[in-house]
Amino acid sequence: MAKLILLRHGQSTWNLENRFTGWVDVPLTETGIKEAEEAGEKIKIAGIHLDIAYTSVLKRAQDTLTLCLKTAGQEGLPTVFDQALNERHYGDLQGLNKAETAVKFGDAQVKLWRRSYDVAPPGGESLKDTAARTLPYFNDKILSDLKEGKNIIISAHGNSLRAIVMELDNLSEAQVIELNIPNGVPIVYDFDDKGNPVAKNEL
Repeated sequence: MAKLILLRHGQSTWNLENRFTGWVDVPLTETGIKEAEEAGEKIKIAGIHLDIAYTSVLKRAQDTLTLCLKTAGQEGLPTVFDQALNERHYGDLQGLNKAETAVKFGDAQVKLWRRSYDVAPPGGESLKDTAARTLPYFNDKILSDLKEGKNIIISAHGNSLRAIVMELDNLSEAQVIELNIPNGVPIVYDFDDKGNPVAKNEL
């Protein structure tokens, strides 16, 4: 039985500043570094030996993975980088403070841009758009590794991971709106040899 660990990056500087980050390459905060290390410690305690890692091309996810694996005692793991796992692109909102944006455009509009399934911010991606690039990659690349019995970690972002969880948990468009992926918390799925998830827990 293969294991899949989903790990959202630790707190970034723009998470701390409450900004829309998207594809802007911002670093982790001290808290984010600690969260990544704590994730590695949890994996170590759980005794999960990993075979391969997947991550986005953004620094905060890559640094989280590096710190996590070092703490888990699994440095040097074969790693695949792909922008298919990047965060949702927030378009014209990238870099803007979320509270200030809500004052400018109204709470309801900003909530719609942030949490809806198929409404995209100006110049950006909806969660549906993010899923349209993330899920084919997951199904073509990552799922085949799981079917071979490999234990995998994906270090990525709130919305790319929401898209994956939506599919694995069979969530509706209404249910995924309420889904939040916490920073630095390893979410572990067990898969059977046919590539079906059979159990889920958080470390």
